[in-house]
Amino acid sequence: MKADTLIVNATLVGPDGLSEGAAVAIDGRHIAAVGTTGTLDCDASETVDARGALLFPGLIDSHAHYREPGLEHKGNIATESRAAIAGGVTSFIDMPNTKPATVDAETLNDKYMRAERSSSANYGFFLAASDRTPAIIPTIDRSLLPGIKLFLGTTTGAMAAPAERALEDLFRLCADMNLPIMVHAEDDSLIAAAAAEAIARYGSREAVPVSEHHIIRSREACLRATARAVELAMRFGTRLHIAHVSTADEVREFLSSGPVSGKQITAETTPLYLDPVLCEPSARTHRHKINPAVKLPGDAEALREALADGRIDTIGTDHAPHLESEKLGGALTAASGAPSVQFALDVMLEYLRPELIARAMAANPAAIFAIGGRGRIETGMAADLTLVEHTSGHIISDADVITPAQWTPFAGREIHHRVARVWVNGREAFDSTHLASPGAAERLLFGLA
Repeated sequence: MKADTLIVNATLVGPDGLSEGAAVAIDGRHIAAVGTTGTLDCDASETVDARGALLFPGLIDSHAHYREPGLEHKGNIATESRAAIAGGVTSFIDMPNTKPATVDAETLNDKYMRAERSSSANYGFFLAASDRTPAIIPTIDRSLLPGIKLFLGTTTGAMAAPAERALEDLFRLCADMNLPIMVHAEDDSLIAAAAAEAIARYGSREAVPVSEHHIIRSREACLRATARAVELAMRFGTRLHIAHVSTADEVREFLSSGPVSGKQITAETTPLYLDPVLCEPSARTHRHKINPAVKLPGDAEALREALADGRIDTIGTDHAPHLESEKLGGALTAASGAPSVQFALDVMLEYLRPELIARAMAANPAAIFAIGGRGRIETGMAADLTLVEHTSGHIISDADVITPAQWTPFAGREIHHRVARVWVNGREAFDSTHLASPGAAERLLFGLA
């Protein structure tokens, strides 16, 4: 067999475990064969000796904010997709709360055209839920739609939730189309009441410290909104994906273990909620202010357990760049969100097993959003691959950041892995420190898996 590239002596990372001494042949855009080193008969133009390094399927980040259009001073599809590639993420799905918001075929197609010109990673885009969405969905090519993003709660740039009748129509239509709804679930009335109480205690909106953020955006606010979304999904038979789960309570009340193929309700968390360091009270700085708020160490432990036993199905980075100047302030004034995609994989490998990451950031996102031809290292799949080496140690600093944000919530963390090489659709996109020019990326196709 002839191939363009043969990777040998790799430790293959799958959703169920590791396979040492693996060999993977790439021919054109696809994986031509998977076998063992020394037995895979292949005449390749290039041979890459992985020397035991971890070979992941290219990671799929199903929750990202790349800020284009309208917020390009923070980042754009070109800059943030380069950060993704440097972090081992070969595909992303971008959220709709841009300016203008992604609410119809025109704004959705505009994003796809922008990404075709500039993205280094494979790309897809959510459509935002609005009162008009039930009438708009049938006019859009199903392969362009990973799902609908519903904001049950105010966050950065979020749209208001549809009125009750339109919300019910949306859940009914998405059930009929087998189209998942991803929900940002926080209850605005509880948040508003807690914010008013904090302002009364501290004397002004500006005086409320960032350490109050998790009290204002409370676990009760998450529970109430999530309960509403789950009730609607169960009433209409809609597939629901709960975004950025931050509490042990949501895991206990709403989530069940098992393969995603058998679930109506699935869930995501993010690296910032899982992290055993960032959940400590001492880490509650403006840099780590995100929505929903990071809760307590016990919540992070429960989320890691839920990821291990399959109650939480995906990890999305919720990569959301702001300039550092926009992050300054307190609980009610500092911008919420953090640029995390470049270092998320390296940091998570400090406390998560590789196979859990492959399951939650490759196989499961591909299954939940029906992404054709990606998410596993198998013959015939797209050759999206991420090679990760073990290192003696490196301290992350803001100087490492390659996007306009120029800071990272992981600054100061010591890591012992690094993304060494990345292939996108069979073409090398990253080699240690060098990022290739865009050109290999493709739009993701949904509803096909």
